[in-house]
Amino acid sequence: MLYSLTGELTVTENNQVAVDCQGVAYLCNVSFNTLRELGPLGSKVTLYTYLKITQDAADLYGFFSKDELDAFKMLTSVSGVGPKVGLSILSALTPSQLFLAIASGDAKAITAAQGVGPKVGQRIVLELRDKVAKISDSADILSAASTTAASVGRSSVAEAVSALVMLGYSQSEAAIAVGKCDQTADTETIIKQALKQFI
Repeated sequence: MLYSLTGELTVTENNQVAVDCQGVAYLCNVSFNTLRELGPLGSKVTLYTYLKITQDAADLYGFFSKDELDAFKMLTSVSGVGPKVGLSILSALTPSQLFLAIASGDAKAITAAQGVGPKVGQRIVLELRDKVAKISDSADILSAASTTAASVGRSSVAEAVSALVMLGYSQSEAAIAVGKCDQTADTETIIKQALKQFI
């Protein structure tokens, strides 16, 4: 089984890249988040890989970080979630954003990904919530949410989260953004600070 590839980035097209490893170029399907992390053509890159073999094809998937690979494996373990849907979700959410959405039951954040309907989003939350809770660094992943939750009694924090949700952001996106803001500020200031993070 291929664990990772290290070589020269020779092709980037939509959600695929080619990595030349000593004269052999491997074509990998990647998320847009991984694509954004890679340097320009000619750069030396390392991708963690997942090989999916079916009756008709052998497809290779590449990930910029081990966390993203783990998130992909977790997603594709859910009934009805194939590699294409997994990449779509990881194109819309980073692994930590995905884990936070699952832990907080925020299926809306997951369904924001292209091709992911409400039923699939709910299934992902239901089937993976316990697994996410067992992740060793879940405390770090959920720190922003915990900070917000601890301050939820403060009306300014709660109002800021509600306002961001009304503006179209998911509950978990709003919680992450507000969790990084000055918790002692008034509602308007928190909202302004949070919105700057989405620019």
